[in-house]
Amino acid sequence: MGVSGSVENGGVRIAFEVTGDGTPLVLGHSFLCDRSMWQNQVPRLATTHRVINVDFRGHGASGRVSAPCTLYDLVADVEAVLDALGLKRAVWAGLSVGGMVALRAALTSPDRVGGLILLNTDGGPETAWRRLKYSALAAVARVVGIRVTAGQLERQMFGRTFRREHPDVVAQWVYRFQQVDIPSVLRINDALKWRDDLLPRLPRVDIPALVVSGTEDVALPPARSRRLAAALPRARSVQLTACGHLSAIEQPAVVGDAMVEFLGTLD
Repeated sequence: MGVSGSVENGGVRIAFEVTGDGTPLVLGHSFLCDRSMWQNQVPRLATTHRVINVDFRGHGASGRVSAPCTLYDLVADVEAVLDALGLKRAVWAGLSVGGMVALRAALTSPDRVGGLILLNTDGGPETAWRRLKYSALAAVARVVGIRVTAGQLERQMFGRTFRREHPDVVAQWVYRFQQVDIPSVLRINDALKWRDDLLPRLPRVDIPALVVSGTEDVALPPARSRRLAAALPRARSVQLTACGHLSAIEQPAVVGDAMVEFLGTLD
């Protein structure tokens, strides 16, 4: 069991949990999830690292988002957590939004990033088509709630193999997605839709990186990860077969193996 805590940044309470001892390792979860997304990896990672598992603003036990924000605000939230713990530097691991936050930390505060683990994420901007698509879904959610988007969420967040083989787990997570604070996630959704393009700047990121993708990820397809790995000068890639967007949930042991192996190269 870890030790829970919270810190305030910009008027928002940011919740986190610390487990283990050793080199600090920050975990950043996906959109609509919370830090429990990493529950299958934390015990193993905590045998060698001090794992700081953060709930992003508007998610989990963290405070609601009452004003527009950007992904750089989420970077500042994580840095506030590290400051509260007296930590100057950590390895940053993130899935989807979590990876986008880690990339921005590597660009704005490279001295605070000792390594990058980037799962099912992207360094580029959102496409115009997806902006329209997500704006339409957000409009529906704003009026009648997120429950009507359940089918879409299933397909975006989980691969077809996992949906077929583990429908009970998918149903549990989709139910949890539906419990989020809608105004908060709509603001985070806006931050995702209008994220800046990092690709031209990534060649200057002189930090070891692991880029993980899933062959069945439709939210951020493998081509996004290949493009990201190609832009990072010190990146290595792992592609997971028959895996969708939430790889840490779909293939927890394989993801844990990849993380542990990469972290071992940093010691």
